[in-house]
Amino acid sequence: EKVRLVERHSYNREQFVHFDSDVGHYVGDTPYGEKQARDWNSLTHYMERTRTAVDWFCRHNYRGSPPFSVWR
Repeated sequence: EKVRLVERHSYNREQFVHFDSDVGHYVGDTPYGEKQARDWNSLTHYMERTRTAVDWFCRHNYRGSPPFSVWR
């Protein structure tokens, strides 16, 4: 099944950067977020861990809980 990781960072109710596992890197939503995205994307060890999080975090937790409609 298709599992997707979306990580969002915000400050003062404004999203400034986000990561989408379908894209594979951080994207800045504000000028400050663009700088943060460049910095975070340049950290190869950090990016490798973030890219693989969909496998070691998301899939593991997705299998553990049934869909919401099953509970009804």
